[in-house]
Amino acid sequence: MNTSYDIIKHLVRTEKGSDMLAENKYIFRVANDANKIQIKQAVEEIYNVTVKKVNTLKMQGKWKRVRYKEGKTPDWKKAVVTLKQGDKIDIATT
Repeated sequence: MNTSYDIIKHLVRTEKGSDMLAENKYIFRVANDANKIQIKQAVEEIYNVTVKKVNTLKMQGKWKRVRYKEGKTPDWKKAVVTLKQGDKIDIATT
């Protein structure tokens, strides 16, 4: 049984994600086998907010090369979570 912390790995902080905060949308890196219902329940449990909508997408790993060795970074799953109007997640800025 996966806990909420196993499903939600971390908040993705990018420039595009910062622009989406005005629309009350947050981007999370989630477990590859998590579905939208599990993601919704996990975000509501961890952050005590009401989730309105969840969009998911699979991100393909990139091919990287270090000297003469080639390798691929792992594939991962991204979730864009839209919160109910008035709810917000506190993000510490450093």
